[in-house]
Amino acid sequence: MSEPTPYLTGLRLAGRRVVVVGAGRVAERRLGRLLDAGADVEVIAPEATPVIARRAEEGRLTWSRRTFQPADLDGAWYVLAATDDPGCNEQVSSVAERARIFCVRSDNRDRATAWTPASGEIDGVQLGVLAGGDHGRSRRLRDALLDTLTKIIDADAERPTD
Repeated sequence: MSEPTPYLTGLRLAGRRVVVVGAGRVAERRLGRLLDAGADVEVIAPEATPVIARRAEEGRLTWSRRTFQPADLDGAWYVLAATDDPGCNEQVSSVAERARIFCVRSDNRDRATAWTPASGEIDGVQLGVLAGGDHGRSRRLRDALLDTLTKIIDADAERPTD
């Protein structure tokens, strides 16, 4: 029997608490979309990339400069475990599981309750691709689909209207 497929959905995170544990390159890549969605983001990590630190200084997110504590997930709707410590990521996902909070894990998709699709947007159309956990394939497919979508949108814009 094959594994069940994920249920692809669009989360409405505006004004909702999202916790990101870790502040490296993976977290940095994911933060843009979370902030664009209007999420109330708290990053928990002793150190952060310059981009994340700047976003905190600008007030776009809260940065708690310390290690993860289970109470950090109180009131969260969504969590991203993105540290380079598998033990910490496991602790985050276990706490999230008990609290019924969807958790993306950057290190182990099989231990996550949610996956982040390779995503993009063009002309108000959002596209998300999940390729069974193969991030490289997801990115390649997303890029090809965005390219095709761009061509379709450009062709429609050039069409004379009646």
